[in-house]
Amino acid sequence: MGTALFAVFGALIVVSQVSALERANRPTCVPGFESKLLVFRVSREHLRPGMRLGNVGFTDCTERTLFLFSTDDSRFTVKADGTLTVNREVVLHKGHRNFFIHCWDSQGNKITVPVSVVHPEHHHRHHRGKHHHGAHTNFNIQHHSTEVDSINHTENATDPQVPILQFPKSGGGLRRRKRDWVIPPLNVPENQRGTYPLKVAQIRSNEDKSRKIFYSITGPGADLPPVGRFKMDRQTGNLYVTQPLDREETASYTFEAHAVVEGAGQAEAPMEIIVNVIDQNDNKPYFEVEYNANVAEATAIGTEVVRVEAKDNDEADNLNSDLRYRILNQDPPLPNENMFEINPVTGSIRVTGKGLDREKYPQYTLTVQAADMAGEGLTGQTKVILTVTDSNDNAPVFTQKYYNATVDENKKDVLVVKMIVTDEDEPQTPAWNAKFKIVSGDPDGLFTVKTGTNKQEGILSTAKELDFERASKHTLLVSVENEIPFAPGVSVVISTATVVVNVRDVNEAPVFDPKEKLVVKPEDLAVDEVVVQYTASDPDTARKQTVSYKILTDPAGWLNVDKDTGLIKVRALMDREATFVTNNRYTATIGAYDNDAVPATGTGTLIIQLEDVNDNAPVVELRNIKVCNKDSAPQLLSVTDKDGPEFGPPYSVSLQGMSKTNWTARMNDSRTGIILNLGTELPSGEYSVILRVADKHGLEQDSIIKAEVCDCRGAEPTCLGRAVGGSNLPLILGILGAVLLLALLLLVLLFAKQRKKEKKEPLLLDDGVRDNVYYYDEEGGGEDDQDYDLSVLHRGLDNRPDVLRNEVVPNFMPAPQYRPRPANPEEIGNFIEDNLKAADNDPTAPPYDSLLVFDYEGGGSDAGSLSSLNSSSSGDQNYDCLSEWGPRFKKLADMYGGGDDDDML
Repeated sequence: MGTALFAVFGALIVVSQVSALERANRPTCVPGFESKLLVFRVSREHLRPGMRLGNVGFTDCTERTLFLFSTDDSRFTVKADGTLTVNREVVLHKGHRNFFIHCWDSQGNKITVPVSVVHPEHHHRHHRGKHHHGAHTNFNIQHHSTEVDSINHTENATDPQVPILQFPKSGGGLRRRKRDWVIPPLNVPENQRGTYPLKVAQIRSNEDKSRKIFYSITGPGADLPPVGRFKMDRQTGNLYVTQPLDREETASYTFEAHAVVEGAGQAEAPMEIIVNVIDQNDNKPYFEVEYNANVAEATAIGTEVVRVEAKDNDEADNLNSDLRYRILNQDPPLPNENMFEINPVTGSIRVTGKGLDREKYPQYTLTVQAADMAGEGLTGQTKVILTVTDSNDNAPVFTQKYYNATVDENKKDVLVVKMIVTDEDEPQTPAWNAKFKIVSGDPDGLFTVKTGTNKQEGILSTAKELDFERASKHTLLVSVENEIPFAPGVSVVISTATVVVNVRDVNEAPVFDPKEKLVVKPEDLAVDEVVVQYTASDPDTARKQTVSYKILTDPAGWLNVDKDTGLIKVRALMDREATFVTNNRYTATIGAYDNDAVPATGTGTLIIQLEDVNDNAPVVELRNIKVCNKDSAPQLLSVTDKDGPEFGPPYSVSLQGMSKTNWTARMNDSRTGIILNLGTELPSGEYSVILRVADKHGLEQDSIIKAEVCDCRGAEPTCLGRAVGGSNLPLILGILGAVLLLALLLLVLLFAKQRKKEKKEPLLLDDGVRDNVYYYDEEGGGEDDQDYDLSVLHRGLDNRPDVLRNEVVPNFMPAPQYRPRPANPEEIGNFIEDNLKAADNDPTAPPYDSLLVFDYEGGGSDAGSLSSLNSSSSGDQNYDCLSEWGPRFKKLADMYGGGDDDDML
């Protein structure tokens, strides 16, 4: 037993030593996957999306736990924590699915591992005797007859191991290739580190064993723009990337690989190669705008205020663009630093704290960060400015609790009082604007309250006329609120104010009852007969005043009113047919006034409905007719009666006096008109026909008809004598006017001849005036070419400074109005006579009457004084020649030579 225990103990010591030696020889840490071949066994052939297969177990020998993985098969995905999940539905028809997983360590080295997803039961059923071992270091993947060889160890910058792509195998002769050959795409990470060019793949042709093959690629990125990003070694078929790639610029490249035999042409059909650029986290998140939003101070907790959104140019639906949000800072951090929170996925900012108060903290500034890699990668920031808006959390308050005012009675829309309130909410907002209401004390709606223009003032005024006798005082309770309701959860007390309104008594005018009084009276109501008693009452019952009455308006002067009793009587006979009556109604205004120091007068309207009486006899409207004295036509004469229909037709008619002999008269069928006819042949001339017309009650009246009888026959009377005279009247007047003018001309000629016989000496000599100048002691000057002292002409006026000479048109006498030429030739005679008289009395016609001074005629004159000249027509001089000197001497000629004209006219 002891020997056995020792042997066991010795074995343990040996094992421990061997283990220690092995640990000493083992490398400390090697970046890479936990196995060179990853096998994931599943229990079913159908794999659903989201199904977790296991963890790939990767490390880069740092503290990082999240990495960026990519796969060759889009049906599988690897999360940042290394979890392999099914991305799209997978059916393992052959019992397995093979693909590669790639990752990059902290130095930028790419590490690739083959992966096999195996359904063991299917594999045992169809491939008995074949096993998959986790220790295999390499294997072949044949997809759609495409063979891909892969090296399953870590690549480095000096000796990279890359996939080898074989051209699809094809039979000889005319055998067609299958159409479904698909070469798996190559994946190249963007921004890959290392020395360029970097080898990414190699293509091979089966013909290279027997013949010399040359390789090349064509397509965008090779020989087409962007040219030169990829190149291929012509000899070896190695595919190189020549520079770092940018996925955001170009996400994939598609080439055609060519294999040609030296000197013999194409060895293989072109093969399509797709190179996908694997996204790297090389773009940090960014916000396109800064955010501004409003948050009401009464906002409930949990209410979303604003939603922010960042952008990331990395590949969508990738960990590199998987953003998370958080609030880095809140300024101010009051009343606590967590007033807001942000949803890390959606970016929705919500209210989380209590105490938003616009009056204390009107604005918050939040610094929001967005980070990719699910919050562990690159970051970007923005500012969110939240303005705290006012909520109605403060009630308006009256500055006074009690108001007292006095208002005169009987006045409407009178200002009673203005009430001021204060409010701590933001000015000029609905939460600050006041709204007033009368709570009690006004059951009849006598008052109204409105908000002033400044929104903090209540204006109380009267809506109706107040009555002192009814109520001398009103006590109102007025409340104030805001235009919008108070914020939820805010406890406020409604402010009220008491307003006492005292009504001042004023002298009110007496009031008629009714305001308009209608009475019905006959129009022939006798003078001093009572029409009605129309009284008023004084509303000022406390003053005990007396009421007196007077007529205010009485258009026809028909009424009297008793001053003390208001009894209205007839002053003058009324007439329904008078112009003051409209629609049988006569309107008068009665005034009632009290005996106050300043009397107040009330008015009442009296309407008298006048009943018609038969006080107007019928009359004939047409009073002038013209008839022929032979076979004359009957004349229809209309009859009217100012009275109403009750005292109107049917009418009756009779001829009076001599009219009975020569005329006949009868009523027409409606008995409203008279048919008058000439009964005997009368000489032409004018006749008076007396007709007596009576209404149906016998009230009658005589009407005289002027009838002109013409010497003619039939219904169309024509008075020949008057017609001839009338038609030639203008011609006759013209002839008479011409005869009158001719007679007047003959009289003028006879008068002129008579005056010539009496001519003795001419007033002026026959010598030429310009060549012979006679000197009368310097009474006047000659022509400008002779040397005369013109100042002597003023010598007479210089001796009479009180005399002013006036030789201008007199402006103090009105000019006569000349009659215009008439259009009617009959007025020619009157036209001539009137205008002759107007011309004779026209003081404005030249020469003008001027005051001339003749008291100084110069010294030593041989001529006598001008005053010695005889101006009578009986003198020896003949002045007819003055009329030949022009219009300026016409007046003088008329004065001295026309003395007989007035007598002749």
